[in-house]
Amino acid sequence: MMVRMADALFQDGDLIRVVGREGLLIAAGGAASLLQTAHPKVAQGVYDHSYTAEDPQRRLRNTMGWLYTVQFGDRDDAERLSALVRKGHEQVTGPGYEANDPELQVWVAATLFAVATQFYQAVFRRAFTDDELAGFYGQTKVYATILGCPEDRMPATYADFRRYYAGMVNSIRISPASHAVAEQVLSPPLPLSGNALIRLLTAGLMPAPIREQYGWEWNAARARRFRLLLDVLALVYPRLPLRVRTYPREYYLRAMRRFL
Repeated sequence: MMVRMADALFQDGDLIRVVGREGLLIAAGGAASLLQTAHPKVAQGVYDHSYTAEDPQRRLRNTMGWLYTVQFGDRDDAERLSALVRKGHEQVTGPGYEANDPELQVWVAATLFAVATQFYQAVFRRAFTDDELAGFYGQTKVYATILGCPEDRMPATYADFRRYYAGMVNSIRISPASHAVAEQVLSPPLPLSGNALIRLLTAGLMPAPIREQYGWEWNAARARRFRLLLDVLALVYPRLPLRVRTYPREYYLRAMRRFL
């Protein structure tokens, strides 16, 4: 089903689509997820209420379906699905946290932008300009605002975002719930070699202050393996046909349209 530009939140030239269409970004999902749950309030909400451990495929399907619908779908579908997400988040409450808290919505949106930007530039060997980053950041505010976060709670500019993100990375103190969620995320149902690659990629993409709190080993040898992994991905992945690289988008969009 084609979406008319007038009916969509974004257009094909927007960086949120140029970056978001790449299926390989799913491999960086562990880094984004564990950045989010480095925030102790997010971690406790996930630990108390998430079904990630019991049904990781369903969790992935729902997360990617929502992201792709916001990025590529019909405006009405994006808003309708986001309203359902927001309604579901009303049940995610506990001592000291609420999933619909703008503070947490801002942090989750920030991690999605930061990890996608970092990983895309590394794999495609492309350095975004400051103007591109400013525009891309402005587009990704939607990850919070479409879920009800007031836009004035978001860092207003890309420069403001950089200050906010650096401050968060250096001030967050992870909790026991953060560690428990990390064990779930880093043990997906994959062959042993696949798990090792996901763990290496997740650790390599994680900001050092948070990686150290998680207690993940990081030395010169692991850093070399991480750089080698990125080199291989940069050599192979961009040369794949676009229809192969974007297959996950088509798959998850179809599933979400059936659901809606």
